[in-house]
Amino acid sequence: MTRAVSIVEPILNANDQLAEINRSFFDRAGTFALNVMASPGAGKTSLILETIEALKDTYRIGVVNGDVAPLDAEKVAAKDIFAANINTGGSCHLDARMVNRALPDIPLDEIDLLIIENVGNLICPAGFSLGTHRSVLVASIPEGDDKPYKYPKMYRGVDVLVVNKIDLLPYVPFDLKYFQEGVRILNPDLKAFRVSCVTQEGLDGWFEWLENELAAHRAAALEGVAP
Repeated sequence: MTRAVSIVEPILNANDQLAEINRSFFDRAGTFALNVMASPGAGKTSLILETIEALKDTYRIGVVNGDVAPLDAEKVAAKDIFAANINTGGSCHLDARMVNRALPDIPLDEIDLLIIENVGNLICPAGFSLGTHRSVLVASIPEGDDKPYKYPKMYRGVDVLVVNKIDLLPYVPFDLKYFQEGVRILNPDLKAFRVSCVTQEGLDGWFEWLENELAAHRAAALEGVAP
């Protein structure tokens, strides 16, 4: 008689343990780390570039991109910001092991804010913690208003939702109330921002939230309290 053995739980447990190790590296360096996730084309890189422009004179920023090609990392590097690319080899997500292997090459002591841009996918990244302090999901109007209902694990597991490309609301069939209700059911305390990286609408709220998080993280580090 054969017996089915699930390997999912041990894999996730091992990932979570390594994620805690990654978090300890970030904390010792005083680096606040974000895991930014989205589907392809939602605007992760655009949001990151706008964030760099807004905060680079106040904070030391570094970016790690997970992708098979370093195109997004090159866009970041062109702004004189530390950028690294983790070649995922076609994998649909980053995991704690990939990030851990990259840590020796990341000058965390010189970075206040580390933004990790995950692979464009709404399924796989939701299951793998990286050790970051906050997880951010970038949604976009052209994707459609049904995404919280189709990908509940992703919407349930993040700290912040950035709804991008709101300048397209007049031109794209998108029921904002339907979308928001799906988000509320899954994650009622989720912090959300509606933004446009083209018109700049709503970005100030996102920047303010991020600066508050950075300040709180710095204060906790000075007091010796785990963020």
